Formats: sequence, structure tokens, C-alpha cells
Amino acid sequence: MMRGKSDGFALLTTAWLALVALTLLSLGLGEWFGTASWLPLLMAAIMWVKGMIVAGYFIESDIAHPFVRYLVGAFVALSPIALVITVFFGDQIARWSAL
Repeated sequence: MMRGKSDGFALLTTAWLALVALTLLSLGLGEWFGTASWLPLLMAAIMWVKGMIVAGYFIESDIAHPFVRYLVGAFVALSPIALVITVFFGDQIARWSAL
């Protein structure tokens, strides 16, 4: 079945609204639970979900060649992983990378 122009617009609008809602949720969680030890893990998960929404709906990586889809997925996962590593092991990484 062919999707009409309005179907694509509705999907993109829904994806955009989901991104806005996740951004507002992130801001609220940061304001309410700013010092919670579990917050960086939740923020990393939200960051990953937002990246997957952008990759799937706006970059359309789901219809790309499997190699490209894998690379985009790895790239999207890199930022949340880096966030978690920096938050929990930042002092050790700073010592290792000091000149």
C-alpha cells in the first residue's frame, strides 16, 4: 500500500513532537532530580531514543543498506555511551589523558 503525502507528514510531525516531549522531559528531570545518581543513565537512555528517532524518521536509516544502518546505529549509541563513561569514570579518564 502506498503512503500518501499526508501520511508521511503525520509520521514526521509525530516524531518531531516525540523529540520535543523527550527534550522537555529531560529538562524537567534535570531540574527535579539534578543530583540523583541514576539520572545520567536515564539521560543517556533518552539521548539514545532521540537519536534513534532522528535516524529512523528524518535520516531514514531503516531503508538504507544494512552496513550504513549499522554505522548510523553505532554512531547514535556513541554519545550516550560517552556520557555514561564520562559521568562515572571522568576523573580516571582525566588522569589517564593528562600530559
